[in-house]
Amino acid sequence: MTNTEPDTARIGATVLGYPRIGPRRELKRALERYWSGRIDLAELREVATGLRADSWRELAAARLDSVPSNTFSYYDQVLDAAVLFDAIPDRFRALGLSDVDTYFAMARGSGTAQPLEMTKWFDTNYHYLVPELGPGTEFRLVGDKPVAEFREAEALGVRTRPVLVGPVSFLLLAKPDEFAPADFRTLDLLDGLVERYAELLAQLAEAGAEWVQLDEPAFVGDRTEAELGALRRAYDQLAELTNRPKLVVASYFGDLGAALPVLADTAVEAIAVDLVSAPDTADRIASLGGMRAKTVLAGVVDGRNVWRTDLRAALSKCATLLGSVAEVSVSTSCSLLHVPYDLDAETALEPAVANRLAFAKQKVAEVALLADALAGGQRDALWAADNAMASTGGATDERVRARIAALRPEDAKRVDYEERAIAQRAQLGLPSFATTTIGSFPQTAEIRQARADLRADRIDESEYRERMRAEVARVIRLQEELGLDVLVHGEPERNDMVQYFAELLDGFAATEHGWVQSYGSRCVRPPILHGDVSRPAAMTVEWSGYAQSLTTKPVKGMLTGPVTILAWSFVRDDQPLADTARQVALALRDEVSDLEAAGIGVIQVDEPALRELLPLRARDRAEYLEWAVESFRLATAGAAEGTQIHTHLCYSEFGDVIEAIDGLDADVTTIEAARSKMEVLEDLRAIGFRRGVGPGVYDIHSPLVPDEASMAELLRLAADAVPAERLWANPDCGLKTRGYPEVEPALRHMVGAAKAARA
Repeated sequence: MTNTEPDTARIGATVLGYPRIGPRRELKRALERYWSGRIDLAELREVATGLRADSWRELAAARLDSVPSNTFSYYDQVLDAAVLFDAIPDRFRALGLSDVDTYFAMARGSGTAQPLEMTKWFDTNYHYLVPELGPGTEFRLVGDKPVAEFREAEALGVRTRPVLVGPVSFLLLAKPDEFAPADFRTLDLLDGLVERYAELLAQLAEAGAEWVQLDEPAFVGDRTEAELGALRRAYDQLAELTNRPKLVVASYFGDLGAALPVLADTAVEAIAVDLVSAPDTADRIASLGGMRAKTVLAGVVDGRNVWRTDLRAALSKCATLLGSVAEVSVSTSCSLLHVPYDLDAETALEPAVANRLAFAKQKVAEVALLADALAGGQRDALWAADNAMASTGGATDERVRARIAALRPEDAKRVDYEERAIAQRAQLGLPSFATTTIGSFPQTAEIRQARADLRADRIDESEYRERMRAEVARVIRLQEELGLDVLVHGEPERNDMVQYFAELLDGFAATEHGWVQSYGSRCVRPPILHGDVSRPAAMTVEWSGYAQSLTTKPVKGMLTGPVTILAWSFVRDDQPLADTARQVALALRDEVSDLEAAGIGVIQVDEPALRELLPLRARDRAEYLEWAVESFRLATAGAAEGTQIHTHLCYSEFGDVIEAIDGLDADVTTIEAARSKMEVLEDLRAIGFRRGVGPGVYDIHSPLVPDEASMAELLRLAADAVPAERLWANPDCGLKTRGYPEVEPALRHMVGAAKAARA
């Protein structure tokens, strides 16, 4: 069966979504040219149309029975849903912009209008924009994106399955707006939103859509009876519609738990489940009588890691469902948004590593192969592919393993903070509201060109280092002129805060084209952690030491923490994450020691992903937090009393990990707080947090330059929760993605706000 001649009774082989930035980051470049005025909207749309067409044709040619559509986004799928249903806060309507520019203003800010809050998409490194809703929100179906893209694909000869953020998850992922009363709950708006979804489903049915996918990932976390009731009510209402396509409700990133029997009892035709994160779900399905009439999309191909699928095991898992449900379709565990496009583009990877990998294109082929075998087709190709896969075990280093085995509890402990604080005050002599930045400064065109010249052999390593040293010297001079108290070297030599270290540590491999979207136009190239990790040589000492030699002010050494290195890499799956985290931590511990020996008295170990890896169900969290905290402390506990250890956390909801933040025992914690207007400080105050805090007063993910008064107001709010002598003033995050025309005035205003706060 081809998807141009669909069998309306089944879905067959499919994926839950596909990357959208383009194999060579075409969308990123087009977006940034549009935002800077170098191309117009017609040119941006031309790029987007081409990327959508390429994806649909590629998936159809790969023998998928059902191809998803409406998975493309200019910025974020949750933002798309908010705009589709007219959930646009008044501050953006008041700008008087076009529809497209209003959309981008919600994501990036415009004029005095602050952007929507941004946070992590469950336990991934993708960021979504948080809708703002209130009692006065009236949903209206004002857009036609899902219908338009369905018709666009059909014009190419590809019949697709439109994908939508489900109504209940949309509301659960939203937040009350600033005008909402304390007793308002976003789920209060469910009935009105479901009516708009019904309207949209009718339009899709009229356009010829046979299936529509509604994503409800919020239910792989712990949910109340009221929330489960909302799920039941929403899908009872949608399933009762007479004029609608067939519905597949999709979950991913974990176990549906109590939501599975709720959905089983509705009249939706299909449910997609993640059998990679929650393999036991297959057994639960077999025990639910309500599943017998449904199609199950068995997510047996991992959509968020890059290892090849164990095809025999995946086929066996699918086979266990046969007879328990109406039909079994093979799928990915989640959207392939979270993996790179094509392994074939990686010509420099060692064969021993490459043979174990599958990117999005290869995972689509795995899905098709499994579906064919499950349907009783020739299995020779599947067995051949499975036999060709290299061992799933990573390379081992007995020296690393012996060092892990010799660890003692005291290796993860420093002397009490109060003793350290005395030594650090004497050594550093910093004022209250001390000013600093998070680490990186703008990566200018000249820096990027130097890196490109080095890769292309137009300059040698010596010339590259001289250019980077010149940039470090320029950044130090700028910070001194601005009046910052603790300086950074700016990280011009670093391509990425994780990739840089991965390229210098044994046990990692880097890709050339393995780009993955983080948010909007921001893309990252996660390294591949495939073996035991160790540090063959110092990684940052040369740069930090050089910067410190240029100034009498303290310069921070900058490291990425073990949890974040794991979270932002594709990590080996043949041993517990805790073991891998300890290996990375010990490599960083050696780096901390070398930085101290080079005269660096302030060392920042960033852990922005601490919240990101938190298991979605409460029952699994204690074990994770124990090893996550331990690994940070292993990395930092060897530091002397007078060495001030900083950490940085950003763009997550921190309430669930607030005790763990305390447990890190960092001397100073810098944390995202500008968009959320210092909300996190109340959590810190509630637990009696007694160390230094640097709540961000400057949102670097927006091009807006905040004035001194707005930063001073945020510092005033911060001082209501944290004593002034323990407060720092800093941006929310690193400045790498911003330009100097924004950065210089923003930092000048920040220094002015700190001086005003001291007064």
